[in-house]
Amino acid sequence: MWKVIYIAPTQERAESLKKLLADNGFLCQLKAVGSHRNGKAAAIEISVPVLEAEEAYEVLAEHGFRPCA
Repeated sequence: MWKVIYIAPTQERAESLKKLLADNGFLCQLKAVGSHRNGKAAAIEISVPVLEAEEAYEVLAEHGFRPCA
């Protein structure tokens, strides 16, 4: 089971956060959501396995990102 921990406004931001999480040992996946504008998703959900979500929240917080509730 996966849990969304952050919703990035751009693909670039999502990729950088995915790299940050991966560099800290987390599995993560990206999923485009919302209306597509000019062939790009309106937002990108970043998910990690449920059992790793709390630790992933902490990594994001340490780097100044506020995870979604």
